[in-house]
Amino acid sequence: MTTAREIMHAGVMCVQDNQTLEEAAVMMRDMKVGSLPICGSDDKLKGIITDRDIVISCVAAGISPADMRAGQLARNLHWVDADTDITDVLETMEVNQIRRIPVLENHRLVGMVSESDLAKHLDDDQLAEFIERVYSD
Repeated sequence: MTTAREIMHAGVMCVQDNQTLEEAAVMMRDMKVGSLPICGSDDKLKGIITDRDIVISCVAAGISPADMRAGQLARNLHWVDADTDITDVLETMEVNQIRRIPVLENHRLVGMVSESDLAKHLDDDQLAEFIERVYSD
C-alpha cells in the first residue's frame, strides 16, 4: 500500500493567516510554488491559498494585496492523513476537483501532495483518469 507520506512533498512552508496576500505572493515567487497552506498562530492548518485565489478574490475585486490577509481566503479545506492510501488520496482530490492537498499527521502539516507528485508515482492510466476527473466541469 502506497501512502500519502510516501508520495508527498515534505517540508512545506505555511503563510500565517495574519500575513498579507502581498507577503503570500512574495513567498510563492521566492519558493517557486503556486500555492501555500495557511496556518494560524496555533500552528494548525486553516486553509490553502493559490496564486489564482489572490488574483480572482483580491486583485480582480479591486482590493490591494497589501490590505487583505491570507486568513480571509481560508475556506473549504480538504486534507488527508499521512497514512492515507494513495487511492483514497486520489478519490478525495477527484471528488473535490482539487490539484493539491495538504497532508497532516497528529493534526500538524507534514507535506503536500500535488499533481507533480502524482505524475511521479502513478502509471499513465491512473494519471489520465485523475486529470480527466479533476479538470472536468
